[in-house]
Amino acid sequence: MSGALRIALAGKGGAGKTTISSTLARLLARRGKRVLVIDGDSNPNVAVALGIERERAAALSTLPVTLTNRRLNGSGLVMPVTDVVREHGIAGPDGVEVVQMCMPAHADEGCMCSAHATVSGLLADAASEDDLVTILDLEASPEHLSRGTTRHVDALLLITEPYYRSLETTRRMAALAAELPIPYLGVVANKVRSSDDTAAILEFCQRHGLPQAGEVPWSDAVTMADKLGVPVIDGDPDGPIVAAITAVADHLVSLPPRESAA
Repeated sequence: MSGALRIALAGKGGAGKTTISSTLARLLARRGKRVLVIDGDSNPNVAVALGIERERAAALSTLPVTLTNRRLNGSGLVMPVTDVVREHGIAGPDGVEVVQMCMPAHADEGCMCSAHATVSGLLADAASEDDLVTILDLEASPEHLSRGTTRHVDALLLITEPYYRSLETTRRMAALAAELPIPYLGVVANKVRSSDDTAAILEFCQRHGLPQAGEVPWSDAVTMADKLGVPVIDGDPDGPIVAAITAVADHLVSLPPRESAA
């Protein structure tokens, strides 16, 4: 896919979205692409997963909800994407930049409507950045689909583990995503331990008419890297996890361009 590429990753909690999104971001950056990661989880972890020092990650400001205004086709930014990133983002390893969705500061604050609208506006305007890959790491909730936060992405990856509850979450999210104008939806099987796991994911995808975008094996390297406080791309750069996510990256960049801008 040439030009701007906007990718979102969704799935059940603990499925591995943040590990895959942060690794994918750095792999694409190493190919010479300008990469922006949006942490769309109200419990943010992407900056650390990218390899940014914990002190810098903790100091990352959130995207102000005043960054957007209403347009005929939804939310849009009141300033250029590059200015938003410069004022509210930080750069990490391999030049990957990260911004963070506004999160609750206090209990009983109310809904996150404005925060989701800000992310949606950023995604919408990222379409005009021809050299930019935007990766949105989502929280474990269908809210980003019910609110249409992801309507502007070019590809939605549903990260699933090979067991019932995770697969059922994937099925529900796929049904919601089908109601949005998302050109490509694919399933990435994660933490695959055996041929039986592979067969279960394949049967699930075929039964529900969902294409597979990749398969990532189980590896103790992920747990070990987390214990050491480093990303798996640094802890085990030549291992099976990075190789599998590299294949996902290959698949994404080969997708045909979106027919019309969102």
